[in-house]
Amino acid sequence: MRKVELNGCVLILILLGVVMFGKAEIYIVTIEGEPVISYRGGVNGFEATAVDSDSDSDEKIDVTSELVVSYASHLVKRHDMLLGMLFDEGTYKKLYSYRHLLNGFAVHISPEQAEILRRAPGVKSVERDWKVRKLTTHTPQFLGLPTGVWPTGGGFDRAGEDIVIGFIDSGITPHHPSFATHKTDPYGPIPKYRGKCEVDPDTKKDFCNGKIVGAQHFAEAAKVAGAFNPDVDFDSPLDGDGHGSHTAAIAAGNNGIPVRLHGFEFGRASGMAPRARIAVYKALYRLFGGFVADVVAAIDQAVHDGVDILNLSVGPNSPPAATKTTYLNPFDATLLSAVKAGVFVVQAAGNGGPFPKTLLSYSPWIATVAAAVDDRRYKNHFTMGNGKILAGLGLSPATQSNRTFTLVAANDVLLDSSAAKYSPADCQRPEVLNKNLVKGNILLCGYSFNFVVGTASIKKVSETAKSLGAVGFVLAVENASPGTKFDPVPVAIPGILITDVAKSADLIDYYNVSTSRDWTGRVKSFKAVGSIGDGLRPILHKSAPQVALFSARGPNIKDYSFQEADLLKPDILAPGSLIWAAWAQNGTDESNYLGEGFAMISGTSMAAPHIAGIAALLKQKYPHWSPAAIKSALMTTSTTLDRADRPLQAQQYSGSETLSLVPATPFDYGSGHVNPRAALDPGLIFNAGYEDYLGFMCTTPGIDAHEIMNYTHTPCNYTLGHPSNLNTPSIAISHLVGTQTVTRTVTNVAEEETYVIAARMSPAVAIETSPPAMTLRSGASRTISITLSVRSVTGTYSFGQVLLKGSRGHKVRIPVVAMGYDR
Repeated sequence: MRKVELNGCVLILILLGVVMFGKAEIYIVTIEGEPVISYRGGVNGFEATAVDSDSDSDEKIDVTSELVVSYASHLVKRHDMLLGMLFDEGTYKKLYSYRHLLNGFAVHISPEQAEILRRAPGVKSVERDWKVRKLTTHTPQFLGLPTGVWPTGGGFDRAGEDIVIGFIDSGITPHHPSFATHKTDPYGPIPKYRGKCEVDPDTKKDFCNGKIVGAQHFAEAAKVAGAFNPDVDFDSPLDGDGHGSHTAAIAAGNNGIPVRLHGFEFGRASGMAPRARIAVYKALYRLFGGFVADVVAAIDQAVHDGVDILNLSVGPNSPPAATKTTYLNPFDATLLSAVKAGVFVVQAAGNGGPFPKTLLSYSPWIATVAAAVDDRRYKNHFTMGNGKILAGLGLSPATQSNRTFTLVAANDVLLDSSAAKYSPADCQRPEVLNKNLVKGNILLCGYSFNFVVGTASIKKVSETAKSLGAVGFVLAVENASPGTKFDPVPVAIPGILITDVAKSADLIDYYNVSTSRDWTGRVKSFKAVGSIGDGLRPILHKSAPQVALFSARGPNIKDYSFQEADLLKPDILAPGSLIWAAWAQNGTDESNYLGEGFAMISGTSMAAPHIAGIAALLKQKYPHWSPAAIKSALMTTSTTLDRADRPLQAQQYSGSETLSLVPATPFDYGSGHVNPRAALDPGLIFNAGYEDYLGFMCTTPGIDAHEIMNYTHTPCNYTLGHPSNLNTPSIAISHLVGTQTVTRTVTNVAEEETYVIAARMSPAVAIETSPPAMTLRSGASRTISITLSVRSVTGTYSFGQVLLKGSRGHKVRIPVVAMGYDR
């Protein structure tokens, strides 16, 4: 027996020695006592370190102050003392101490030890770690940045100057042209940022160059879990995947970088804020994604280092075990503290669309980004010898003009019958095909399940065809699972993917009718011919933007039993489909881009950094704005119309699982598609801060006040009356009975202006606003009331908006969603 004292509590411990029963796992533990960001004093010998939580503040933690350093060190000693008192040395491994945003640690212990920790005085929560995953050019012009935004900030060579964007991702390729500094004006020092640069263990050079100002990696949880492989994951900030380089380049890559693949230039790539600095926090890895313990450590470090904006193209694989409340999982709770420290947090919405309630980003302090298809489409066609033209996809040059070429199917040109065991129709293995029969012809291949799971790739088909001397290839999709997504892939020789199953059947029928065989089935003569069109140049569509099929949809949920929240998500829509950006040449995330310096990929992962980069432009213009003010400017100025001035549409499945377009709603796009030019001059903002977010949670029915206290160290002594009263630039009421009035407070960030207020709603719910008009001086605030009344109960949500139209031309719009009930 051992008697110890910890923080005024006496513990009598029976030490288990090294007798442990279960397999060790990673646990995230929070303990009593406030982290640096919210410590207001009270511990003998340590003065307060708390950041002011006033909503207008952009105050950051001063990590260099002696007060912060000594209190943070005190927390680490407490973590070590607790573990040392409970367990013998060698029976546990502490991975991280969380000091700045959470007070706790990550530790590798057995389930039995975790139970001992759970019961120990001073321990608030013990939660088993869980995994996270990645939520996997032309867009600056599509968004109007070069002409509408960059000149106001001094042009592209100053866009985002001195703003630091932190990326929690898979690392970076430091020598990529998108991040190089040899062709740019020299970058000066940036004293506000205090992050470090790790050294590459192979080259002994650090990862920073003035543009990249910080580079660190976090893999302790991945290592003890046995998931980490240093040969492919790299024990450094180097990107072994491609995803991290891609997201960093979208937000802050250099301007005008030629995108070259296979000798063709697909245009010039640029980040949204080409002059912004990049801080890398690698916590995602190619095969397994990542662990929350590593991601939380990365977020904690990024805020400590002084980033302005944090981009997370990552979301949890599954709900946490220890909390039912979406807003209080360790991920979101840590991000709340980041926002309290003045950091603007952007997160991808998730890729579970087009189905409802698929969002992976829930909380009001986070900017949740949905993905749009922009106006650029790549199409190609195959012309058969019978004159029929088949549409398809293929970023490839055309076959020789005014000529047709003979079609030969892979299954008909096998070197011997034993090759059949290698799925030869996939065209992945040139050594099993007869070069003499393929040379000078078009190779016909089949798109099998192997392409879906990633064991076969279009890039490899192209390499096979080229090595055998084929003039090109056609890949036919004979059957496709519902929802299979086909993206165009750049290839070095003429090539096309026929994605429509019926058109593929037409092609195969034509081939079989034209090909004569002997009684054994062996081909006597190949007579089917055809030609491949030019697919290198995009077609620009006015029907853009559209909500991408994969983009996660609302309604938002407040708990993991999928109870709907009184908070609209996603927040905003940004380009996220077929985005060209930097890639890691050793990256393996996309088999079609192995060894390439650029990749064109899709996902809400690509949408989030567009918003991070545009937020950098806002932060540059308004350095003292709170994260909520930046989010408000982006949301209230967004558009719900496409380029042809028609209401936005969303990609959806029709009854036969084919792609169709339906009218989009705020559950698809939030407030609308981002409009950077308008966001830089929003007129009014809806501000909110830490206390407001606490009030929102304390007012949300079903959330345990003790749980809120556990994560925020603050009692529920401030409520909003109803969660819908949180001052967000959107209104959501999931259960409207009779009549309900919500309030919003707007602040004028422009010159004095008179606003006329109007509202509209679909017929099942009536809407009224008060006052009908108001005049606001610069810097003045005013509260408005919005009253919603049930007219009829339909069992579906009603959608509408409140529009504030200013005498100086500002238009401030917020979406409204509500579902009426009898009781």
